[in-house]
Amino acid sequence: MISGIPLFRVYEAMARHAAASQQVSAENTAHAAQPGFRSMQLESFEAFLSRAGSDPAADFTRAEFQRIPTGDAMSPNGNSVNIEAELLRSSSAAGQHQLALTVYSKSMDLMRIALGKPR
Repeated sequence: MISGIPLFRVYEAMARHAAASQQVSAENTAHAAQPGFRSMQLESFEAFLSRAGSDPAADFTRAEFQRIPTGDAMSPNGNSVNIEAELLRSSSAAGQHQLALTVYSKSMDLMRIALGKPR
């Protein structure tokens, strides 16, 4: 029932995006010493919403996030992983995830209040 409300689907997609972004950063970090490895990142959440939202029947809970090259400089061995940048991306994703969960939780509280039910 709640998952049918578009606002909640956006929060769910935001949390999924943050988790997927963390996964990509972890993969990049794990391959930091592999010669020739090209680091990737997810498209921004705003870009995802623009792309997925262009379809009126879009289901944010099922749409895939696109991976794009980071554009970080290459090391002499052809690896493009920048550990500092990965730490920043990972930290940003953690903040995005916390934001999505907080807004979702507060929205649920507002729904309960509107229905006259206690927390």
